[in-house]
Amino acid sequence: MQLHARDVGRDVRELGALLGDVLEAQTSAEAFDVVESVRTEAIDYRRDNVESREALRAELADLPPERAGIVARAFATYFELINLAEERERVRAIREGSQNGTLADSVADTAETLAEAGADEAEVQQVLDDVLVEPTFTAHPTEARRKTVKAKLRAVADDIETLDERRLTDREESAVERDLEAEVTSLWQTPQVRERRPEVTDEALNVQWYLENTLFDVVGEVYDELERELGEEFDSLDIPKLFEFRSWAGSDRDGNPFVTPDVTAETLERQREVVVSRYREECKRLSGVLSQDDRSIAVSEAFEARLDADRERLPGVAAEAEERYPDEPYRQKLKLMRERLDRVGDVRPGGYDDSDELLADVDAIAESLRENGAGVVAEDKVDPFRRRVATFGLSLASLDLRDHRKNHTEAVAEALAREGVEYEAMDEDERVETLTEAILQDDPIIDVSDTGNLSDTASRVLTLFDRTADWQAEYGVEAIDTYCISMTEEPSHVLEVLFLADQAGVVDLPGYSGLDVVPLLETESALSGARRIMGTLFENEAYAAAVEARGGTQEIMLGYSDSNKENGFLAANWSLYRNQKRLAAICDDHDVRMRLFHGRGGSISRGGGPMNDALLALPNETVTGEVKFTEQGEAIAEKYANPRIAERNLEQMLDAQLRARHEAIREPVEEVPDEWVEAMETAADAARDGYRDLLETEGFVSYFEDATPIEVIEELNLGSRPASRSGERTVEDLRAIPWVFSWTQARCILPGWYALAEGLDAYLDGGAQSASDASGGDVTTLREMYAEWPFFRTTLDNAALALARTDLEIAGEYARLAPAERREAFFPRIEAEYDRAVELVTEITGRDSLLKREWLEGSLERRNPYVDPLNLLQTQLLSQSHLTPEEERTLRLTVKGIAAGMKNTG
Repeated sequence: MQLHARDVGRDVRELGALLGDVLEAQTSAEAFDVVESVRTEAIDYRRDNVESREALRAELADLPPERAGIVARAFATYFELINLAEERERVRAIREGSQNGTLADSVADTAETLAEAGADEAEVQQVLDDVLVEPTFTAHPTEARRKTVKAKLRAVADDIETLDERRLTDREESAVERDLEAEVTSLWQTPQVRERRPEVTDEALNVQWYLENTLFDVVGEVYDELERELGEEFDSLDIPKLFEFRSWAGSDRDGNPFVTPDVTAETLERQREVVVSRYREECKRLSGVLSQDDRSIAVSEAFEARLDADRERLPGVAAEAEERYPDEPYRQKLKLMRERLDRVGDVRPGGYDDSDELLADVDAIAESLRENGAGVVAEDKVDPFRRRVATFGLSLASLDLRDHRKNHTEAVAEALAREGVEYEAMDEDERVETLTEAILQDDPIIDVSDTGNLSDTASRVLTLFDRTADWQAEYGVEAIDTYCISMTEEPSHVLEVLFLADQAGVVDLPGYSGLDVVPLLETESALSGARRIMGTLFENEAYAAAVEARGGTQEIMLGYSDSNKENGFLAANWSLYRNQKRLAAICDDHDVRMRLFHGRGGSISRGGGPMNDALLALPNETVTGEVKFTEQGEAIAEKYANPRIAERNLEQMLDAQLRARHEAIREPVEEVPDEWVEAMETAADAARDGYRDLLETEGFVSYFEDATPIEVIEELNLGSRPASRSGERTVEDLRAIPWVFSWTQARCILPGWYALAEGLDAYLDGGAQSASDASGGDVTTLREMYAEWPFFRTTLDNAALALARTDLEIAGEYARLAPAERREAFFPRIEAEYDRAVELVTEITGRDSLLKREWLEGSLERRNPYVDPLNLLQTQLLSQSHLTPEEERTLRLTVKGIAAGMKNTG
């Protein structure tokens, strides 16, 4: 069966040609000729048809500002379109793999793997009951595209899909192609760069769009596929809720003064309105299907009881429903359900108090249909609705609150000082004791609603906790039930949040806690001190009661981004792996169930990479079933904009987590040979030293400023949050996102591989051997580690991705922006480390090239010649001491275009 009419090559050629036609029509033939000349010169150099880029450099240097802007826009727009062509190719691969039964990491693979492992139904049911996958969408500013531009690109994507998947008449095809031309023309005429910084509400709306327009629809399909595949291998399984979506957009206050309580309240209200509206649509859709007459069916007792309860609750609406739908009980019930949904959050009585009530109504309909021999109707029409209600509740996505621990300390100190308690002067032990006693006593010590005579910071913190109590009363506890503490370093930092929640009435111990209090461990000192921090908390009377009130589960967040920025790629990965095992042991020692929250970014440098590989590489001890991870920036659009790709991502996450949980049940402790652990200890220590030495070498920060567009990136209107924590220019103060974004723009993805080779060479040179054996390590051991240890394999494969995306020849163009002495101090050092890393990675993996995925290699080959002109134009603009407003716009366009070309920002 031929599923598609096109391929990626045709899409790229035709979209490129269409863009050329639009460019010529909207500008001039001369401008088109210049863009074509630049394009062919870049391709000629990449194909070794010319010896240098001098002609290309000269042509770009001679461009007048207006023409340079057109060139930048042309290449930036090209990448936006080519990204859609590659997205379409991913969809083709998914559809063809599904049709042929060759789709890896699918739920079909899950069922087959469990069956082949000899799992019985009870074991599989345990795995299902344990697993909960929680993607958490953040508003971190790494999405370089405007919302308007994204909408136009989705329209282009829809046209490409139509041409690819539908059989069209010549007239129909001509109409689609005309629409495609109109969309690309409109795209060209639309400003690509934001003139204003997006507001927090813009970011919340962006996240909401993916939840409402993609995930709400596809999540039921994943459940349906899983149920079908497991049903072929196992009987009588109950599929519980396996997904829960969460968000930081509108509630993450760490470093963002624009996230106010009013913004959070607005986000909660809007999300409830969206999900309730979607449920009303579901009820209306079902009403068109469930037209059964009660003269031909006998409804179940449970259904009749719930219908009678609604008649009593809403007599006027019930009378109207009976008149409109006589003898049609399901339609009457659905009419009443719509009315109850209309009254959610309304002053009128009768609305649903929580999603459990709505779920019970949906279950009653499904059960009644099955009792009447209409199981296929229940399965096809009602069960997807049930899955959506179970997944999205009445909140669409639960919000996590987050703030920096310094703000809590300041607020607690000021509030207690008003009561005569000198908290600020206390040491850590005294603070823990004071907070514990305050939490356990019946009467509150402070009034969180009274913010008089407090600093702005303390006032904001107290107001937040005061409002949280109101939000939970209005929207339900599940709508906003997590509080994450950035830069946690001491037990008191966690107890401060528990204390404030207690004073606000969000916590009432023993017995009730409306919040999961989540420490974010992201520095080396916090990770290495995890036993001291968490052990103190678990042994604390107040905190132990809070954990028990939350079902005996402790969520702990790990910060990948700042850990990498502080320690370097290899050392950070090893520290996170080792400390995850340590945290699992601490929780086990205290009989606490652990839920890890992985604070991953989209890029390799910030913990990114293929999610299914990452989940399967986690230490068995940490795989309790529940797992939470951040989805950020442009990665959200890449994963969730297209419904088929979104479904595929959810399927892969679920496959990985189900298999990982089964493996953890079978083998609770991952046995890693001592030799491998010693090798990693040696390599990580040396890699950390090498990385820190680079950062701490005098002049490095200046070199970073010279050789990357960091100053431009700090001025871009990417997100509502400032680029640095204090406005100072140090690596420590700079946020991880602009740190990685800057290196990515310069095509030198140093945070994703620097000091990898230095670390591995330290092992090979003998650092991991005993005193009696100074012969050094060997590559054979590293190859065994790569073949048999998921952690090491994933780490090396991710480094290979970052190395493959690096182009040191282009990075050299940026290095030339630095003074000669500074350049010579750093760039040769970076080059040498890169070359050795490439040599080691290919030697250990046994591959001829860095990449193991042919499609990615093809993508890079297709993109590189088109990114190069943008890089050269950017370096030319960066080299100028003064830019006109038009040149400033062009510079920002090059940043956007390179981000699109690299398919990555921070």
